[in-house]
Amino acid sequence: MAVYLDPPLWPAHGTHFSHLVSDTSLEELHAFARAAGIPERAFDGDHYDVAEARYSDLVATGAVPVEGRVLVRKLIASGLRIPARRRSGSLKLPLLNRWNDVLPGHDALFLDLLDRWGEEHRKYHGRTHLLAVLEALDRLSAPGRPPRTVLLAAWFHDAVYRGIAGEDEEESARLAEERLVQAGLPADEVDEAARLVRMTADHRPDPGDGAAALLSDADLSVLGGEPAAYSRYLAAVREDFAHIGDADFAAGRAAVVRQLLELDPLFHTARGRELWQDAAWRNLRAEIA
Repeated sequence: MAVYLDPPLWPAHGTHFSHLVSDTSLEELHAFARAAGIPERAFDGDHYDVAEARYSDLVATGAVPVEGRVLVRKLIASGLRIPARRRSGSLKLPLLNRWNDVLPGHDALFLDLLDRWGEEHRKYHGRTHLLAVLEALDRLSAPGRPPRTVLLAAWFHDAVYRGIAGEDEEESARLAEERLVQAGLPADEVDEAARLVRMTADHRPDPGDGAAALLSDADLSVLGGEPAAYSRYLAAVREDFAHIGDADFAAGRAAVVRQLLELDPLFHTARGRELWQDAAWRNLRAEIA
């Protein structure tokens, strides 16, 4: 039985926050928090958010200091973790850890992107989709890791989302160009990340374009889910376009599915075809039928 505390890396309200979790029970966690004077409002489902100023005191009180990824593993093993895909708002910790792997030291940019991906009108094209694309890139690149430009393109590829095909991708690419230049990235990396974002408008990477193939396959990986997961994806997409009538949505969606069925190949990496192609064809054909 132990209570764990990760480093204060989460930026908010002019400071940084740590996360406090139990590896045994919420009762243990709440008891520790009460004894330490942590207010109830700091509880967020399966952890407490605690300000950087409290870090040393909490360690002295008995919290075990661990790295963020160790804390996540402890929380998962405890059975207390609220699954990320059940609450998009809970994704700040896994997304922050991934951001710090690709572009550490740029907290303001991270917060801006997180806010964009968390906009209220997004149902499918939200933080859950962002994390799913990043996780798909991990699977496609294992045992290595994706190039930084591919990861940055994933972070920006739907950063602007109003449901206007082509325009969203172009504005997202322009945002990447602006913000990555401000972050001090080399011009060739900025240009490459923006190019990859623009590619997601049609998911037609050129032959031999390995970076674009990775991002395209990761972005379309949702098509290769199990039938129940695919149904949830369709329901979320419909919510994204709740302002459109049923008949117009059905016509527009049918056109999108036909375009996807015409892509040859649908997945451009050998690993992507192995992971998702058969299921994707099944799901798309069943939908159009």
